[in-house]
Amino acid sequence: MNIRGVILEGYSNAGKTSLLKAIKQSQALDESAELSVVILGEHYSQILNNVQGEFVRLSRDQHLELLRNRVGMLKNLNDWAAYLGPGKRKSRGLFFILERFHLNHRVAFSDSDDVEITSIEHDLIKFGAKCLLLTISDDIAEERIKSRNPEAWINKSREEIDLACKELIDTQNSLRIQASKSMVPTIEINTDNKEWDKYAGLIMEDNDFA
Repeated sequence: MNIRGVILEGYSNAGKTSLLKAIKQSQALDESAELSVVILGEHYSQILNNVQGEFVRLSRDQHLELLRNRVGMLKNLNDWAAYLGPGKRKSRGLFFILERFHLNHRVAFSDSDDVEITSIEHDLIKFGAKCLLLTISDDIAEERIKSRNPEAWINKSREEIDLACKELIDTQNSLRIQASKSMVPTIEINTDNKEWDKYAGLIMEDNDFA
């Protein structure tokens, strides 16, 4: 089976988009890497979506079905490669990147039965998936939150800022808890230093992954 991939999980300010770009670049520069690449950003897998200008939150069942569809797409592509027969990783292999996937679901529906999401995770494991949980240190939460859009925070009260920091920290802790319950192998990466190329290089050079 010549399929492998990474799943990027983490709070909005943890650096998922920055790392995704770095992984794309690292993979593209690898002469032996797969020519076929599937990258699905969070808009193809998250729970809360902007639909025609209005925010719509998927139910648990709707989100499970969405995740199944995305995993099914990977299965169909892998089945086609298997049908074609043996080949080199570069020509027949498939590399994928998913964002906000199974852990996002587990956190949002943590009080629900996890049998169905566990089944999805088993399929992800079959496809060589590894989860990268991006986190930041508690003491730089405020700095990271403000860095994305500094102007938006100028007139915010101390209470609003503290509340946003608490939400970030609480969400990270919830993601850690759910990662420990997940079947998908998870690596936590602290992104305080924003060394995206370094993180991507370590991920792509991981012997267990490559």
